[in-house]
Amino acid sequence: MADRYPVTWLMTDERLGDGLWTALRALPPGSGVVFRHHATPPAERRAIHRRVWRIARARRLVLLVAGGGLPGDGVHKRGRTNGLRSWPAHSPVEALAGRRAGAELLFVSPIFPTRSHPGAPSLGPERASRIGRGLGLPRIALGGMNAQRFRRLRGRFQGWAAIDAWLTRTDVETGR
Repeated sequence: MADRYPVTWLMTDERLGDGLWTALRALPPGSGVVFRHHATPPAERRAIHRRVWRIARARRLVLLVAGGGLPGDGVHKRGRTNGLRSWPAHSPVEALAGRRAGAELLFVSPIFPTRSHPGAPSLGPERASRIGRGLGLPRIALGGMNAQRFRRLRGRFQGWAAIDAWLTRTDVETGR
């Protein structure tokens, strides 16, 4: 797993604001980034992506683009790619759909409660660890994750992804 796919991942979204740049600097070299920013107007999304792409190249980060259409090392869910395809899996049905769509990597979520989806139910480690098991795909734990929680889940998942875990405490508290 560690040789082919990153163990640590950053999921981007608009909520990061300027904290995106802090988060990218906090990632260890060789980590992965899933660039989302779905709600950002197209021209601004492209500009943010260009900057993320440059940082990713300089820091040896794997960059997946949600929906494709922009340069990267692959796509998250839909989009044409000659690179890596990852897939979100919130249930066994979604994990199987990802495999059928050619995904090489599953992001299983939400493991724990998360600020990204306040009040939404989480899967919990036991239930989440069953999603995608047996499909032969590496599974990345997402949702309320940080390095400490991943250490406790080691063996169940091959990596972890987060938003807030890569920000400074000030960024998390202020949304910057």
